[in-house]
Amino acid sequence: MTNMSSPGASKGLARQLALAVALASGTALLAVPGFTGAAYAQKKKKDDKKEEAKPAYSEAFVKAYQPVDVALKAPGVDVAAIKPQILALVPLAVSPDEQIALGGMIFNAGISGKDMPLQFQGVEMMLGSGKVQPADVGKFSLVAFQIANALNQFDKARSYLQKAIDLGYSAPSTSTSDLQMNMAELYFSEERYTEGLKYLSDAIAARKAQGQPVDIRWYKRGVSVAYTNEIVPQVYDFVQAWVIDYPAPENWRDAVNLTRNLNEFDGPVLLDLLRLGKKVGTLKDKNDYVFYVEAADTRRLPIEVKQVIEEANASGVIPKGSDSWVEEQYKLASGLVAEDRAALPVLERDANAPAARLRTVIAAGDTFLSYGEYAKAAGFYERSLTMPEVDRNLALTRLGIAQIGAGDIDAARATFAKVEGLRGPIAMLWSAYAQQQGTATAATAVGG
Repeated sequence: MTNMSSPGASKGLARQLALAVALASGTALLAVPGFTGAAYAQKKKKDDKKEEAKPAYSEAFVKAYQPVDVALKAPGVDVAAIKPQILALVPLAVSPDEQIALGGMIFNAGISGKDMPLQFQGVEMMLGSGKVQPADVGKFSLVAFQIANALNQFDKARSYLQKAIDLGYSAPSTSTSDLQMNMAELYFSEERYTEGLKYLSDAIAARKAQGQPVDIRWYKRGVSVAYTNEIVPQVYDFVQAWVIDYPAPENWRDAVNLTRNLNEFDGPVLLDLLRLGKKVGTLKDKNDYVFYVEAADTRRLPIEVKQVIEEANASGVIPKGSDSWVEEQYKLASGLVAEDRAALPVLERDANAPAARLRTVIAAGDTFLSYGEYAKAAGFYERSLTMPEVDRNLALTRLGIAQIGAGDIDAARATFAKVEGLRGPIAMLWSAYAQQQGTATAATAVGG
């Protein structure tokens, strides 16, 4: 093999890089890396210290390469017509220098001829040559990913994208975070939703472990994909993390609503979700308040019904006097509150009695919870959990709510973590709210 050096070859990689970056932005140049006439005859040179490494090209490769190179540079070249000649060079490209030179030619020919498979063959050959500068491998890998993805070669696309991610590739318009989102999208494009969501979830966990913020787009995309395709319980994991990190009212509203939409909640279960909605300001429609009144039951929890109707009136969602049924419930609740308050000492005594039945203990917890006497409510729910036939998930959910009200945030989150079944998603949202309250309390303490 004859070794030949080429000024053109030394600049070829720079031109290839320009092409790669241009392709990534959708506007590829058409300059072809290769040799100049003078380069073919240039010999290795030595300085007085050591021999400088020069690109290695065999005579057979150069002889075959040169006419194809000339043909490709001709005005109005028909790449499709000379494609067989281009591909005939592949077996001759044995050395890494030959492979990167030919890879550049093939890649550029694919650009010129709008032949995406040819582009892909070229960029793969360049990467496979091992001659791409280490600092540029991430960029070339990203180009390979983009082309493979467009060709629906998803396994290869994933491999090249992961390489770019592992190398920490980023650019002014492309962050490593963007690349990770693209990896999740690759799974989604194949309808491998569970795998894509796991990748996204793992990426989120990794950023959190590093103390880095998580891009809100990751949460929104995870929630959207999981919700649209009803991927549970993953959808609730994303929703919980989303509102913890981005507790904006509109995010909370979406979180509460999608949880409602994915489930058929009966009155007692829906009540605890609407209670959360009231605290985070997501009750915006008339039906939200009507459902709350129905779930609370005016005769059981008159103070809570009275308060929620007053909120609906004050916000203008249900103007006072605009709905006869709501007005009727308000009058009934208002008339029952005094009587209900007067009965609290007796209810407390009966629920604390050694022989108290489960129904009485739960009723005491619910009543004291509605009046904001959280410590007492928590005590009754805790007792109920020791009794046979208790609905553990109901008692645990309301115990957690009471613990938040009492300011025992850590206990509340531990309690919510035990909730299972249909109430599980609701408990996760309440746990997110508890964490939000705990963070706000800590910030206030530091500020004070």
